[in-house]
Amino acid sequence: MTEALLLLAFLVSLGIFLWFSHRGSVLWDATVTPLASIIGSGFLVVAPLLHLIGGSLAILYMLAILALAYAVGHALRFNIEHEEELIQKKYPTLVGVERLSNLILSFAYIVSVAFYLRLLSSFLMAGLWQKNEPLEKALTTLVLAGIGISGYLGGLKRLEWLEKYSVSIKLAVIAALLLGIFLHDVKNPGFVWESKPVSFETFRYLGGILLIVQGFETSKYLRGAYSKEVRVRSMRLAQLISSLIYVIFIALVLPILSGTEHGVDETEIIEISKVVSHLLPYLLLLGAVMSQFSASVADTVGSGGLLQVETGGRLSARVGYLITAALGIALVWSANVFEIISYASRAFALYYLLQTSVALGIALKREKPVAPFFLLVAAILAFVVFLGKPVEGSS
Repeated sequence: MTEALLLLAFLVSLGIFLWFSHRGSVLWDATVTPLASIIGSGFLVVAPLLHLIGGSLAILYMLAILALAYAVGHALRFNIEHEEELIQKKYPTLVGVERLSNLILSFAYIVSVAFYLRLLSSFLMAGLWQKNEPLEKALTTLVLAGIGISGYLGGLKRLEWLEKYSVSIKLAVIAALLLGIFLHDVKNPGFVWESKPVSFETFRYLGGILLIVQGFETSKYLRGAYSKEVRVRSMRLAQLISSLIYVIFIALVLPILSGTEHGVDETEIIEISKVVSHLLPYLLLLGAVMSQFSASVADTVGSGGLLQVETGGRLSARVGYLITAALGIALVWSANVFEIISYASRAFALYYLLQTSVALGIALKREKPVAPFFLLVAAILAFVVFLGKPVEGSS
């Protein structure tokens, strides 16, 4: 009965999300890219990781991470609203900081695209056959080439089309997962409260986990396709939707994790789902693949947009997609790709710090009352950059 109910939930949810995707809503089209990136590989590992760090305090830690991410998003949205002042070079120093942040972000995007697709290949090989590194690299290369060529030939709209389907499938899998865990919790009451000591190391790990909800910044680089008002609203909507999903997921999965010791790796959520249902591991395999694919497409979109902005339009976004894919392929065949991802985590944090510094500078020059808030956010991000432990290094 449970299996049939979960399958029905998946199919109904998929129909609803696909209907949303085909309504022709400009706001939803713009929201898909940041949403795809935020609910990426982080969703697969966040529950066991937070439980490992804080036990039953995981839900509070998740709320704190999401609050900080939303605060950073507020700084980026402030920059979008004042981007004309930067484009016109009214503040030369801030323009320099803005360009530096974009260069750092472009590096992080290229690495994350390669890493996401390596995870996709690993999930497919482990779930359908057996792990084989050369085949995983070959499969990753094919997918990267497909994304780059598709973006070059069809532009942003073609990549958004790919994102719509993958995000719809991913959200439908999440809906079935949440329902399955809820039914399991109802049938198996007995939550055990087990908070773990809070230490300086706890805050270092939480600083690294901020990168789990990275991706909302992609809205900033869709300037050629959407107005600033749409980009601001899409970023806010993507953060609110993803925050709701993360909080509900953590709250529901904590009873399953309570009283147990779980490891932290990309496939741990598959093991957790086996406790709930025989069907869920297969749905989650599909969701994991879609998660990595949609996140990689979203970051490819962001990278292409960045290259267009930083070259003053001399390189189109379409060419940027090809360049991102080509560099990603080169990285995939490098033995250091999994080491480099830890640097990408810090690069994202540094990017957020620089962007918040830009927002602070504009707010001070325009005597905006939000300046002290941006100063506080920048101080927290400085802690993350220099002392935070990225997710990849905490397993």
